[in-house]
Amino acid sequence: MKMKNPLSKSLCHYLLKPPSAFVSHLNNLPFDPLLRIFNQSRSIFSASLSKIRIRDVFINTQLSNPQKQSESGFRCTQVRSFASEIHDQSSAIPVVSTVSSPFEGSVPIDAGSLNRKPISFWPGMYHSPVTNALWEARSSIFEKVSETPVEEAAQSQLAAKSPSKSRTSVLYKFSSDYILREQYRNPWNEIRTGKLVEDLDALAGTISYKHCCNDDGTTRPLLLVTASVDRMVLKKPISVDVDLKIEGAVTWVGRSSMEIQLEVTQSAQGPSNSLALVANFTFVARDSKSGKSAVINQISPETENEKLLWEEAEERNKRRKNRRAEHRIDTDEDADRLHTLLAEGRVFCDMPALADRDSILIKDTSHENSLICQPQQRNTHGRIFGGFLMRKAFELAFSNAYAFAGASPRFIEVDHVDFLKPVDVGNFLRFKSRILYTELENPAKPLINVEVVAHVTRPELRSSEVSNKFYFTFTVRPEAIADGLRIRNVVPATEEEARRVLERMDAETSQLQ
Repeated sequence: MKMKNPLSKSLCHYLLKPPSAFVSHLNNLPFDPLLRIFNQSRSIFSASLSKIRIRDVFINTQLSNPQKQSESGFRCTQVRSFASEIHDQSSAIPVVSTVSSPFEGSVPIDAGSLNRKPISFWPGMYHSPVTNALWEARSSIFEKVSETPVEEAAQSQLAAKSPSKSRTSVLYKFSSDYILREQYRNPWNEIRTGKLVEDLDALAGTISYKHCCNDDGTTRPLLLVTASVDRMVLKKPISVDVDLKIEGAVTWVGRSSMEIQLEVTQSAQGPSNSLALVANFTFVARDSKSGKSAVINQISPETENEKLLWEEAEERNKRRKNRRAEHRIDTDEDADRLHTLLAEGRVFCDMPALADRDSILIKDTSHENSLICQPQQRNTHGRIFGGFLMRKAFELAFSNAYAFAGASPRFIEVDHVDFLKPVDVGNFLRFKSRILYTELENPAKPLINVEVVAHVTRPELRSSEVSNKFYFTFTVRPEAIADGLRIRNVVPATEEEARRVLERMDAETSQLQ
């Protein structure tokens, strides 16, 4: 079938013709397509694109010949094995895939090709280059699943797999790839944490698919979605000028859920790696047809470290269950804490002229952001990508902390995140942010605790539901403190706000225990 859209032809088709033919083609187009052609040409003839090394596949997207590139797309070169750089090379364990490399015997990836995989297999492209490459690899598993009848993947075929079977690494060549470095640089010459969190969620999803896939590449058609993210603490600042590596594997498996631990490492001046961040993602499996929970492959830890990680994950899972089963009972101590928190807030409400000038009400720290969820933000299941939600929440929280502190904030941690409701394409999504409380005991490192609540709003149904709650902690840069910056105390004005603050303080305390 011949495409009628004038933009359906490759731009190179016209650029290789005489100039008069190209000008004649442009004269026949309205303004909008002209603008789109200009943007397309600027994208095609950029100096070079990203270089990303993913597990045992090195994707080289450098553009040398536009005409040849349009025919062959990206060039993929197979690497023999990938060994973790944390250990000595002689004792390094190579990453082993549960299936053959997704790129073996397949057509090289072409980012500009219109012949994409079926839309149910391929998510939106409004993501980072790492996210796109991970999903390209994951889509190969989808293709094998689609060719396998459900009856052939019986429950009896489920087997225990070692964590090494799902271990996957991503290497960011920031030191040598200028384009990739600029995509992740923030205004303060540090990494964009929101984009990194988005990549972590995509990598955790790919690892979960590898664990659920059988050794022959066949498995039952499953929906694997992010259920929660445990406390994520930044152990050291991450530079955008030094190579970065994220690596992870499945560490714990329940009946239909699994925990994936990811480590972000960045080399210092020496040859050894330095741990910058650890994150634990929980994914759950659902039957793609019924939507009910689905049994997945169990895990069989082999090394002492894998067994230790399994025990730690088991303990975290027990704590999560205990927290859900607990029913909070108000005590006299809670009443006293509420009274103390509300004391200054009542002065603000009843005698504002006498209120503490170094304090501010919670309601006066609020910021909001609204958006319509677009198809470009969907995941492989057609719903909005969880990593995208985390990035938008982080960026709003960062902006809120910036406006509150009056200086550039520095990310410290993200607390436990629960994904309560799915978000679909077309939903009206509202992010509401506020500073819940500050911790000023250490004047050299004040802490700013920010809450972001995501609401899925459906105006046609006159309904609004909470889909996610995010909690971030920031501080400010030491140079700002040295210049005399002071962080204000935040006080609640209502009992609901005071109870929310107490809940977050108690949750923070339990995380440290």
